[in-house]
Amino acid sequence: MSVIEKAFAVLQRIEFVAMATSGKNGKPNSSSKLLLKIEGSTVYFIDYSIGRTAENLQVNPEVSLSFIDINSLLGFRLNGKVKIIGKGKTFDECRKDLQKKEIKLSAERIIRGIHEGKSYKEFELAIPERFLVYKVKVEEGCEISPRGEIKREDSSVIHG
Repeated sequence: MSVIEKAFAVLQRIEFVAMATSGKNGKPNSSSKLLLKIEGSTVYFIDYSIGRTAENLQVNPEVSLSFIDINSLLGFRLNGKVKIIGKGKTFDECRKDLQKKEIKLSAERIIRGIHEGKSYKEFELAIPERFLVYKVKVEEGCEISPRGEIKREDSSVIHG
């Protein structure tokens, strides 16, 4: 299995990924984003805050995604280019996907809380009126082992 394929397998099991961007001044910004779905070599994220990440992406569409597989302790970095989607057919499809995902996440949180004896004051199911979708076309990947070994590859090893 390729590095990128391993990374995508991990992405299937997690909800949030750190997305790093930089703007015209070159100053870095990293912020967690909700992973919505994966289609081929494209990953869709939701941004509720619409702040520095969105500003940076308008100037520089290059991003770096980083996350860890907690089971194997392998670290992953995926780099690619982003298309910002704020309206249209794809946005509407993502809104529907997001509604399903938020219901699933809320239900899991409630069930886990009951089993762990936790009480939550609020179980928010509402999607904010304002959000953006980031469509990331992955171009390269990197795997970092717990011993510091690094494997890199470009997206030519995957299909889709």
